[in-house]
Amino acid sequence: MSKVSLDKFNEILRSELPSAAEVGIYLREIEEGKAALVLPYTEISLRPGGTIAGPFMMMLADVCMFAVVLSLLGEIKLAVTTSLNINFLRKPSECDLVAKGNIIKMGKRLAVVEVSIYSDEDLVAHATGTYSIPPRG
Repeated sequence: MSKVSLDKFNEILRSELPSAAEVGIYLREIEEGKAALVLPYTEISLRPGGTIAGPFMMMLADVCMFAVVLSLLGEIKLAVTTSLNINFLRKPSECDLVAKGNIIKMGKRLAVVEVSIYSDEDLVAHATGTYSIPPRG
């Protein structure tokens, strides 16, 4: 069971990550070590050619990683990204993107997460990242 609820994470998203909330990113599903988020297809996220721009897909991946980490730790808002690697695999369709993330390794100070981003059912990007977890105390 996730240590943060879907409603609570969406509240954190609105209050603590306003740039992600502004483009419409929201959490669709969460369970322990897993999360799924949506980036709506809107004009604000497009680049020339009508495709969603890479920086928006990177933001989606990063927010998904944050959700995965909070699903395991609860409301530790100071968990931060220390690395993010993304591979863009194909041009997304003109539709919402769905990011599905899961934990690869959870340590005491670092969490390694992977995220697959889908357009319709096509895999369009894959990201891995590391989050630094603040000391508990």
